[in-house]
Formats: sequence, structure tokens, C-alpha cells
Amino acid sequence: MKAVELEKSYNPKDFEDRIYADWKEHGCFQPDTDAPGEPFTVVMPPPNVTGILHMGHALNNQLQDTLVRYHRMCGRPSLWVPGTDHAGIATQNVVERQLAAKGLRRQDLGREKFVEETWKVKERHHATISKQLEKIGSSCDWTRERFTMDEGLSQAVRESFVTLYERGLVYKGNYLVNYCTHCGTALADDEVEYKNLPGKLYQVQYPYADGSGTITVATTRPETMFGDVAVAVNPSDERYAHLVGTFVILPLANKRIPIIADSYVDMEFGTGMVKITPAHDPNDWEIGRRHNLEMVNILNPDGTLNDAVPEAYRNMDVTSARKLVVADLVSGGYLIGQTEHNHDVGHCYRCSTVIEPYLSEQW
Repeated sequence: MKAVELEKSYNPKDFEDRIYADWKEHGCFQPDTDAPGEPFTVVMPPPNVTGILHMGHALNNQLQDTLVRYHRMCGRPSLWVPGTDHAGIATQNVVERQLAAKGLRRQDLGREKFVEETWKVKERHHATISKQLEKIGSSCDWTRERFTMDEGLSQAVRESFVTLYERGLVYKGNYLVNYCTHCGTALADDEVEYKNLPGKLYQVQYPYADGSGTITVATTRPETMFGDVAVAVNPSDERYAHLVGTFVILPLANKRIPIIADSYVDMEFGTGMVKITPAHDPNDWEIGRRHNLEMVNILNPDGTLNDAVPEAYRNMDVTSARKLVVADLVSGGYLIGQTEHNHDVGHCYRCSTVIEPYLSEQW
């Protein structure tokens, strides 16, 4: 009998692709619906099509694979559903970075062409991810592979939303959100990354409406003062108790706003007086709701100042507007001081753009 020569080392390429193809061909990963045991099903947390799989994905999927294979060996009808996630704005950012490398913006392509480019990225990454899952031996039922924007899944989402709406469980209204002016979308609180950055605390004088004097308000964002609808003091602050119910004039806008009392105000911070800008600060938003104050949005969706501000500041970005507002406050005699002040600034986790608290229609 002739001896069989064995290779000195194991080469997975010589075996694994062939074995995996054989498994797929014979439906080894499809659940045996005639099996007597209780069904065992895992829906794979779908990887984003923003890129391809990394070692973390490999580890996570091997753990799932181990469970599915174990229950399959125990005789239970076992199903592991593979798929990928469209990832929304994150995938859009991938495409935008690719365009930027060519000196292009999404606006240069137009909506239809940009969506076409996005689908190309999806198809390329989806195909690579599926191949990677096969390479690590994932025992998925590929006959049930899904993408989160497949028509069947999209229809289920639409039907669920309509049902919630018809039951009065969702409604449309104005709400203050974390808004990325670059991505053009709202972010959840846990999607905002905070960085402690150096800034300035500005002391600004607001004249009494009757001309009898001024108050001093501290703020880190003087450019938002055009959205001010009140000045708040702590009801326990004896220094200002006599001012509650009176009015001051908003500098540079010549707008009359009231002085109100709210326990949120920290008597020890700054001057103990806080300008209230409900459409651009989450704490001010809550104060505004408690006191039924007007919500004045001063920003366009692209982050520039809108027509709610004096004409000289319209269509300026926030940074440029801040510089001009400070200069005008100085020349008008309203700015009486500024100090260095470190504070936490929210950034978009996708593109690192500074987040703007923004009043918009939300479901």
C-alpha cells in the first residue's frame, strides 16, 4: 500500500473554502423545521456598511456561531440570520469623505447622483462583509440574508409607525435637539462627544427698560443673545428679588424682555443672572417651558444666523457672528469684562462638528 504524503503544514486555503461551499450547497445552515426541539434563533447584529469587518466583529460573530452550532448539534431547529445595516448618516459621511478626496461635495453631485454613489459603497462593503463572514466559517442561513433597507423591512417600519400614529402614541412638535450642522441631522444625547475647551465668559450689561440703570449678565455665547426672551435670577437671591417682574432692553436688538425668577439659576456662578435662550440651550428650554416663554430660533439649518437677528449678522456662521457681536458690544459700551473660562463643548461623534442645541420639528 502506497503511503500518503501529508503536507508539512496546514494550509486553510486548501480545505476551508471547499468545505464551506459544500455546507452551503447541502443547506447545512438552514433550520430543520421537522426537528422536535424548541427553535433557537439568533438575528445577527448587522454590521454597518460604512466599512468592513474587524477583529471585534470576528470575535462577536464567533460567539454567536458557537451558540448556534451547539443548539443545532443538540437537535433543535436553529437559525442564524445574517445581514448588514445601512447606518444612515455614518455611511453618508464615508461617501462625503471619498468625494472630498476628489475635491467634490455632495451638493456638487446633486441628490440623485449622491444617492447612487452611496448605494455603490453599500454594495461593495456588503459583498465584502458577507465574504468575510464566510471566511471565518459563520454558519448563517444565507437564504435569509437581509439588509436594513430591504423593502420588506422598510414596509414593516412604515406600518409600525402608522399604527403608532393612529393610536396617538407619536405626534409632531417642536423640540430642542442636539443638531449637527454638517450632517444636517439630530443626534441622541449619547452620540454627542464632549471636549473640554478653552473659551471666554463675557459680562454684558443689559439696560433697564425705564432707563434707571443696568444689570450684568454672564454668557459664554454672546452670539445667541438675539434669541434671549428673558433674564432669570434665583428666587432666593435677595440681591435681585426687587427686579423680578421688571424689564430690560436686549443690547444690539433693542428688544424688551422680562426678568423672571427660577430655582435653576446658580447664585454663585457669574453674576447670578442668566440670559434665557430657550431655542438654543437645553436648560433654558426647560425654563422656557416652565414659564411659557417664546422660543426664538436664530439659526438656519446650515448653522448660519437667520432672519430673526438684526440684518448685520444674518447669514454669518456662529464663530464669525460671535466676533462681530463682541466687537459691537464693546463699541456700544455693553461689554464690561471677559475672563478665560474652560467649558465642555459637544461635538458630533461622526464628523467632530460642534453641536448646536437647535429647535426643530420632531416626531
